[in-house]
Amino acid sequence: MISVDLVPRLGPTVADYPPGSAFGPRDARSYQFVWLLRGSATWLWDDVLLPLTPGKLLLVQPGMRDSFRWDTRTPTRHAYVHFTLTGHAQADWPLVRDLTGRHDPMGALCRYLLWLGTECPPGWQVQAGETLRLLVLIFLAGPAQTDSTPATLPEPVVAMMRAVREHWSDGLARPIPMRRLATAAQVSPSTLCRTFRRRFGVGPVAAIELLRLARAEPLLWQSNLSMHAIAVQCGFADAYHFSRRFRAIYGMAPTTFRFTAPETAPPSPVESGGLAALQSLLPGT
Repeated sequence: MISVDLVPRLGPTVADYPPGSAFGPRDARSYQFVWLLRGSATWLWDDVLLPLTPGKLLLVQPGMRDSFRWDTRTPTRHAYVHFTLTGHAQADWPLVRDLTGRHDPMGALCRYLLWLGTECPPGWQVQAGETLRLLVLIFLAGPAQTDSTPATLPEPVVAMMRAVREHWSDGLARPIPMRRLATAAQVSPSTLCRTFRRRFGVGPVAAIELLRLARAEPLLWQSNLSMHAIAVQCGFADAYHFSRRFRAIYGMAPTTFRFTAPETAPPSPVESGGLAALQSLLPGT
């Protein structure tokens, strides 16, 4: 387990430099996160020359002999925090990460760290240590995957799912005829069926039905909706047809599923059928 401790009197805080300032070379004695708030800089270490601008998070590691060259034209403001780190073997770690990723919380964590270091509320060092620990874990894990799923799927599947997303945009997961799916995918029905069966083991119409049934899970567990109302939300004509198809896939009636604990409930057909990549392309995911 990673343990992180702040280095006293070395952040989280900010520093301002006039144009053309420099720092180093210095031998880093602790870990340090550096992120620019205004201006620009160049970071030098060995044969690495790395430009820094707002929106980038730099990790300096102990033992590095590095230096900074600040913007020659305008004042530069940067934030930093020094810390020690134990419980994680030092390896080929990244030097810099982007703070502007859509699903990435690192930018918010950096802002919170600065607020803690500025306002110093009671117990702020503990909160800063935990925040910094989370920041380190996310930094080392790599950038969040954003919009990567479509690139891993065949283009006809992605095109088809765009049409499904539009068809379900009002919140009702209605069934879609095979011919309409193939038209959206811009391939023949037989080609689309082969593509789906190779990738998911079922045809496109069956895959869509499994996605519709999976939508019933949170409605059963986290709402008081009637079976008829849930059936309508999932695109079934009535509670009878919904219950019959749900039982065929889950092995139990939806009324029984509603009172079954999630940890003991039958697996979702989305997970067991490898359809998560499709589900991620739909509204609300």
